[in-house]
Amino acid sequence: MPPPVGGVLWSVAGDVRALFMLPAALTMQVAHPAIGAGVDDHSVFRTDPWGRGERSLRSVQLWIYGGERAAEEGRRLRALHKEIQGSDAHGRRYHALNPAYYAWVHATGYPVYRHGLRYLARPLTEAQERQLYAEWLRVGRVLGIHDRDMPQTIEEFWPYYRRVLDEELEATVVVRELLDADAPVPAPDRGPLPVRLALRLLWPLLRGPFQRARAFLTVGLMPPDARAAIGLDWTPAQERRLRRLGLAARAVVPLLPERLRYLPLAREARAEARRQARRG
Repeated sequence: MPPPVGGVLWSVAGDVRALFMLPAALTMQVAHPAIGAGVDDHSVFRTDPWGRGERSLRSVQLWIYGGERAAEEGRRLRALHKEIQGSDAHGRRYHALNPAYYAWVHATGYPVYRHGLRYLARPLTEAQERQLYAEWLRVGRVLGIHDRDMPQTIEEFWPYYRRVLDEELEATVVVRELLDADAPVPAPDRGPLPVRLALRLLWPLLRGPFQRARAFLTVGLMPPDARAAIGLDWTPAQERRLRRLGLAARAVVPLLPERLRYLPLAREARAEARRQARRG
């Protein structure tokens, strides 16, 4: 069952500020050698990064705002990952549906939301942190993650999380590529034709600043202990810059109209919830 209407996830996951946090979670995922190898071997993130990003974002939104479609999306993801297997950089065999690997991919969302909201929105209270974790477990069940494969309380989560950081994460090939400002990322190919044409023309000038900004947000919105485990640098000057950006986001985003503040599936779900409330 998806998380509840009006819950913590319902409030934050569809806000446009969530877009800034997703790359940090993705990078923590591929810092696991098995998951990094699976993405390296089987993903189209190099040849179709914009399409892959759009599909991943829609998938995440369906888990939370999709209603009955959430379970269908969970089944689709498991079927998609069924054939993803190979060997990681250390020669160890992996399979994408290995319970430990599949659970880690999901687990990264909780600490990233918790950390990122401190900058971009407001820190969660202890009660909200517990509610967020409980809702994240519900999403995990939608994805087919068994309770035995995920810590069931926050008290159990943090030792599990730190063990993965200490024993398994590293700066994999995919991590380094995602944070490389010189990586050959193609021009965006989504949106109206005039926008696509303009971006294609300007992309040689925009690509560098875009990739530097993406790397900055990825590292900055990653929890510091995960950042340290992967070996990513973060300076006091970068921290001050991130805090200024967070201050601007907290001031501006709440003033935006709903069509700009919320992602499409979240807008649809919020409108439907209001209709249901009016019907009593």
